[in-house]
Amino acid sequence: MEQGQEENKMKTKLLDISGKEKSSIELPKEFSAVIREDIVAKVLEAKKTQQPYAPSLVAGKQHSAKGRVVHRRHVWRSGYGRGASRVPRKIFSRKGSQFNWQAAEVPQARGGMRAHPPKIAGFLNKLKINKKEIKIAFESALSATANEKYVSKKYSRLEDKKIKAPFVVEGKITELKIKEILKSLKEILGNELYGIAIRKKSVRAGKGKLRGRKYKSNAGMLMVTGNNEKLKTNAFETKKAKEVNTTDLANGGLGRLTVYTEKAIKDLGDKFKENKK
Repeated sequence: MEQGQEENKMKTKLLDISGKEKSSIELPKEFSAVIREDIVAKVLEAKKTQQPYAPSLVAGKQHSAKGRVVHRRHVWRSGYGRGASRVPRKIFSRKGSQFNWQAAEVPQARGGMRAHPPKIAGFLNKLKINKKEIKIAFESALSATANEKYVSKKYSRLEDKKIKAPFVVEGKITELKIKEILKSLKEILGNELYGIAIRKKSVRAGKGKLRGRKYKSNAGMLMVTGNNEKLKTNAFETKKAKEVNTTDLANGGLGRLTVYTEKAIKDLGDKFKENKK
């Protein structure tokens, strides 16, 4: 990363698909913006989502229980003198005025509803964020991807190692086949970073395997492409310049390993210019 002569301007190497320096490219001034960790954390919290879940509204109530059993004397279907608690009950069998009752509906009864189930309202994120804060957070997250200190801090295996961020590659990489792209990334990033860049899927240890989360995977790197460039792969995450946001750039913390195409840098510069108008 080289500091340009103009204030807030920054230049970096433009790499070809074999990882060799092709030329230099000027980055938008937002790549050297002041990194506000507090505002990024605030935006990530506001944008956090969790898929809501809750039991059925009629769970534990699909039965023939008639409600609370009457405990008065001389009343049809009375529970008087039976030594039975006052809970909703359903009839299994009866003989004259004798009833074979079974508790139902209440939480302590077999097949009853849950006492305090999760509710949809509890999953709704009601936090709000200002537009200016969103802008500052995006620029901070973008700047962190070009900051060697933040990238090495994010990944424990990169501690005390020099990283030449940001990584800007010629657009030709999006025209290659996936096998060739992976080979090219290995030459661009090196073995150490390549191990972080590619998504890995593994079987989870422990009982989580039995609870709908058998597999776990890392986030991998992010490749930002131009608005007109097409790239589809499961090996790593891809986003167009017009779609990328703070959540993508700061997934798991500031300094995510990110590779930009030459066209993506141009489109990001145009995007910032339009926002200023």
